[in-house]
Amino acid sequence: MEVEELKEKILAAGNLPRHIAIIMDGNGRWAKRRSLPRRAGHREGVRAVRRVVEAAGEIGIKYLTLYVFSSENWRRPKEEVGFLMGLLAETARKEIADLHKNNVRLTTIGRFAELPEPAQRVLREGIDLTAKNSGLTLILALNYGSRIEITDGVKMIAQEVKDGRLTIERIQPELLSQYLYTAPYPDPDLLIRTSGEQRLSNFLLWQIAYAELYITEMLWPDFGRRELYEAILNYQERERRFGAVSQ
Repeated sequence: MEVEELKEKILAAGNLPRHIAIIMDGNGRWAKRRSLPRRAGHREGVRAVRRVVEAAGEIGIKYLTLYVFSSENWRRPKEEVGFLMGLLAETARKEIADLHKNNVRLTTIGRFAELPEPAQRVLREGIDLTAKNSGLTLILALNYGSRIEITDGVKMIAQEVKDGRLTIERIQPELLSQYLYTAPYPDPDLLIRTSGEQRLSNFLLWQIAYAELYITEMLWPDFGRRELYEAILNYQERERRFGAVSQ
């Protein structure tokens, strides 16, 4: 099926996922298979991001969360981490104007203040510029780890209980959700992971409790419009019961 036919089919089905989250995996392996340095894989991964953001915006996806840099990624070699932070700032600087033109709203989740200052500065500029846009909300998970996120949320709740602003009886799952980095956004409907790895890698552990999972062997730099549409079509063919029984 041609890409445009795929697009027409998923639009005709109507039940688009409101929020898609993606674990973008495989940049290093993509480069290794081509006898290229890892940084070549990361640069090609940026091109995949551009394709997917454009495709998601065109069909009316409201939220797209990309796992860009985890809190565990700081353990990588210092040279690679430095390159990734530089690439982040460089990419944001180049892409922000197009994001704004395409009515995309840029935001982030994670411990933003721990990122290098140049990356923080250019991302803040993009966030401020696009804040009033009403199309796709692009959420970059940066210095993000789900266990840290949940721990931070629990600490805030504990402090409020200690200060007498919150009673223990009020603590319910819905309340904890309000203290997570993702509080302003709906939970993902569809989680995509590339490169065939079948694990969550500390990504949105609370939020994906009822998300549909889609794992593809394709490495992230090769992922694009067709692959996104195929994942959405697969999602549309599933029955989401949220613990209930089929009708």
